[in-house]
Amino acid sequence: MITGERKDLEELMEVVKDFKSLAVVGCDGCVGIYQIGGLKEAESLASLLKMGDKIKNGVVQDTEAFTVIRQCDKELIEKELGGKLDRFEAILSTACGVGVQTMAAVFSDKPVFPALNTMFMGAQDREGAELYELCSGCGDCVLHLTGGICPITRCAKGLLNGPCGGAVDGKCEVGGYTNDCAWVLIYKKLKSLNRLDLYETFRPPRDRRPSIGPRKLQGGAKY
Repeated sequence: MITGERKDLEELMEVVKDFKSLAVVGCDGCVGIYQIGGLKEAESLASLLKMGDKIKNGVVQDTEAFTVIRQCDKELIEKELGGKLDRFEAILSTACGVGVQTMAAVFSDKPVFPALNTMFMGAQDREGAELYELCSGCGDCVLHLTGGICPITRCAKGLLNGPCGGAVDGKCEVGGYTNDCAWVLIYKKLKSLNRLDLYETFRPPRDRRPSIGPRKLQGGAKY
């Protein structure tokens, strides 16, 4: 899932202060599932902006919350929001950067602002727990060689041929020994699968061409 975190309220108030009406649009996809940018969060943000506007300026901004199943889908946006946002001068999106840009393309006559800072693709091990970065979308997946643990993302140095000399007791030196060393995890996983031959196989430098942006991808399966 794509993850993000809310921008500071003061920053958002500064961004939207010149508009008399504002639509706060949530996304029930990735950020909604993790309770960062869904309808409930959009409604909460709309209320906070109203209160902030009244306290600072003595007036109440015309602010209303909406949501979309996925803000990264133009057809869904048009179907679910078509005509509903006509009266608003600006839009504040609680989706990831992809959703914000898609909203801006659909509502090309209005300014669309991000309410979140998009962070990374990750997951959590239980509901309400921290989100962990797991994938960088590099375009050259090596998970079949590393026991399903990504060294490109989970190793702070992106090493492809085992750990550096900075790991202590299975912890990475980057970040003050608080994160697991990805290559220790990979070694343990491959050992449990009886596939240490993969650990011992040399990997050439990564081909970075698939990760050069902006990228395009044809929809649908190849076969």
